[in-house]
Amino acid sequence: MVKIGVLGLQGAIREHARSVEAAGAEGIIIKYKEQLADIDGLIIPGGESTTMRRLIDKYDFLDALVDFGKQGKPIFGTCAGLILLANNIVGQDEAHLSLMDMKVERNAFGRQRESFEVEIDLKGVANNFEAVFIRAPYVVEVGPEVEVLATYQDKIVAAKQGHYLCSAFHPELTDDHRLTEYFVKMVEK
Repeated sequence: MVKIGVLGLQGAIREHARSVEAAGAEGIIIKYKEQLADIDGLIIPGGESTTMRRLIDKYDFLDALVDFGKQGKPIFGTCAGLILLANNIVGQDEAHLSLMDMKVERNAFGRQRESFEVEIDLKGVANNFEAVFIRAPYVVEVGPEVEVLATYQDKIVAAKQGHYLCSAFHPELTDDHRLTEYFVKMVEK
């Protein structure tokens, strides 16, 4: 059985682990960088990207996460995880993991009170997918190797680059596990 880790520093950690289990894989909460050696793929959950980066630095995860991705192991970033994967963040001098060739805008759909749910079509994944946006970012532009999987109001909200997957929304907060299943299939390949 494929082992999918969920970075356990902040965010909807348990919800992601449940979604992984529902998608037919083993979900493992990752609290220590040494655990990365025992998993086949990794989900970086939503949360607050600046806080997550502080925790990544505090627990010495940065190089280990970059190395994990550069080894060809799949990574799926949701919401703040999308921001962490990007190589360019509007209004910031430095990116975090810089694993995906894309420019992102933080809190692009508004503050907490502007959070919303909407059905979107995810290319090659699912039609009528219920997407939950909470202080969500979006992708401003992508490089030539990045495939856009979904847009909302002409803004990119899901994308894939090789073994990296990202969404601006929270798929783990619904009972629709099709996007997590898609990631599990990426890991199985």
